[in-house]
Amino acid sequence: MEKIFEIYIKTTPERLWEAITNPEMRKKYNFGVVVKSDWTPGSGYEGMGGGMKILEGENLEVDPPRKLVQSFRALWGEDVKSEGTSRVTMEITQVGDSCRLLVTHDQLREGANSQLYGGWPMVLSGLKTLLETGGLLTTPGSLQWAEATK
Repeated sequence: MEKIFEIYIKTTPERLWEAITNPEMRKKYNFGVVVKSDWTPGSGYEGMGGGMKILEGENLEVDPPRKLVQSFRALWGEDVKSEGTSRVTMEITQVGDSCRLLVTHDQLREGANSQLYGGWPMVLSGLKTLLETGGLLTTPGSLQWAEATK
């Protein structure tokens, strides 16, 4: 099974890449999760939130500022841990003065727990808001970040 999400953001590919790979920027729109890696092919990454490891995976393909392919393993609960590893591909294409960000979350089992992919619209909306306005959404994910940083 695969889920595809597409969004257009008024920014440069370089700035969008930075927002995806910079831990401080990413936690502002990614449910407060701090994702750390050296962003090289074959290296690992992990996401920490609320004092625990939330997610982990491997950087399968790293082509700044155009493409990032990662294995993805959710760890925030037993129900998602049992789903195993899936894959997330982020493709950045410049379109005029903006960027198209295409996120493909695939290698999901048929009927996979929707927690694995259900947060993407909120995450991508927060990313767009941050890059275009410098502000944060007041969605549950953004509010969770505000709580985590108190």
